[in-house]
Amino acid sequence: MQKLNLEIKARCTDPEKIRSALRAEGARFIGVDHQTDTYFKTAQGRLKLREGNIERSLIYYARPEVQDIKRSEVVLYHPAGSADALRLTLQQALGVDVVVQKRREIYFIDNVKFHIDEVKGLGTFVEIEAIRSEAHTTEDDLRKQCRHYMDLLGIEEAALIDRSYSDMIRSLGEGNSR
Repeated sequence: MQKLNLEIKARCTDPEKIRSALRAEGARFIGVDHQTDTYFKTAQGRLKLREGNIERSLIYYARPEVQDIKRSEVVLYHPAGSADALRLTLQQALGVDVVVQKRREIYFIDNVKFHIDEVKGLGTFVEIEAIRSEAHTTEDDLRKQCRHYMDLLGIEEAALIDRSYSDMIRSLGEGNSR
């Protein structure tokens, strides 16, 4: 499945403030997921295997790493059953680049997904993903949704992160520890 996301990632100093704002907006709480994202070495874009209790996917995406709303073309594959054989196959074929472990709270309002992430070794973050849910939803519509929820949650431009968790973990030199 291929889809278009517009997303932001920001440092989060007050997760309870984010939770309260989401509850006040009637966000649907999906649950708490403990996730391990294994990133594989690729010539272009990013390929990761997400293993969690709620979300389990092989994800390929390409996006510019900018301190703003990021546009991502995402391709998802949902493996049936355990991902152990898939992870081993990809490890052998491509090699592991970095591993990210996190505790993720997942919320939805319509087509917009919210995460409050506690990332091992990095701290707490909030993400907003406006996901194209219908063919007639434009990229501009998704961008407006991101801006709206940034304002609603009180996310300042200065708090936005210009890179992925994998880049941050790699810069700490902790990428291959599981």
